[in-house]
Amino acid sequence: MHVIIDLCVVPLGGSVSVSEEIAACQRVIKASGLAHQMHAYGTNIEGPWDEVMAVVKRCHEVVHDMGAPRITTTLKLGTRTDREQSMADKVESVEEKLRNRS
Repeated sequence: MHVIIDLCVVPLGGSVSVSEEIAACQRVIKASGLAHQMHAYGTNIEGPWDEVMAVVKRCHEVVHDMGAPRITTTLKLGTRTDREQSMADKVESVEEKLRNRS
């Protein structure tokens, strides 16, 4: 099953800045080879369910290994069975509507 997720990993119990931990997660995501797009409050990732969830797990492992005693993660996800749809398709659909109503 194909899934698109919005992942926000927040380490707790360390520094106020979490950019080092987020950079480590981004390395994990990039190494997975899955399509992804970082944004201000998380990262969208798409691909086969098991591969995407393995990336989420690996992000937690890496951040814990960096010393975070606790992590809170927000995960939104969506699946479709009626047709294939990518992150780019979803954005393009809205952008097309914006162009047509300007």
